[in-house]
Amino acid sequence: MKTLGNQITLNLNDDMEVSVKGFIAPIEYTQYNFHVDWDELGNFRVAEPEKQYPTSVFQAFLPSEPVSVGECWEIQEAGALTLLKQLHPNPRLKLTIDSGDSFGLWACLRAYNDRLADIVFRIHAEFIMERGKFTPSQFAGHLVIDKAEEKIVFFKMYVPPTTLNFDAGWTRDEGTAAEIGFCPKMELCSGTQLHDVEFTASITEEEAECALSSRFYKFQKINWVSLEEALEMAPAQGKPIHVISVDGPLFDEGC
Repeated sequence: MKTLGNQITLNLNDDMEVSVKGFIAPIEYTQYNFHVDWDELGNFRVAEPEKQYPTSVFQAFLPSEPVSVGECWEIQEAGALTLLKQLHPNPRLKLTIDSGDSFGLWACLRAYNDRLADIVFRIHAEFIMERGKFTPSQFAGHLVIDKAEEKIVFFKMYVPPTTLNFDAGWTRDEGTAAEIGFCPKMELCSGTQLHDVEFTASITEEEAECALSSRFYKFQKINWVSLEEALEMAPAQGKPIHVISVDGPLFDEGC
């Protein structure tokens, strides 16, 4: 492990293997009951519950150059696709509905100390089914590395269990119908999550997630304030307030 000022270099030992467990819970809700009427969606389960990987797969999640806390880099596609195939055999990183700013795979160095490095990442992907597609809101994740031994301590890639966390498209004779819904658990996991670790340098998880989100959505770079703050600021600055109401989140691919 090299330290360059406040930057660190991260690597993994290629001689090791990592066992990863995968899980997809039954879908609990869809707006139009597609999980009841569409068997492929209702029976959506993990392709391989457990699989061994060479650490070279996870090297794709590491930066190619030294990085400092809060810095983001792109994840290599091949490694991400290899892992996603444990959930479903046909993942795709280029989304069917792509506005041009939602594509990508990004990671951020959240924290490090003499022994550990904590990486937060975010991936947008979808699964192509026989009669349609399944698009999770996002794959969020953590990768904790032992820098000295160059091994993985903890890995988790999951779909956050928000109220509506996937979009689906069912292709039938009359065309493709869109659906949104909730899957309580979809994840890949290895190792044990660490708690109460003291880091030499760090940012909060919220700050890391915000840094990643801004890589996908340009509007996230705006310095947003709460409605309460806006109501105070508007008369003081002599500016109007424009209100827009939407029926779903703008900061993921869930709808």
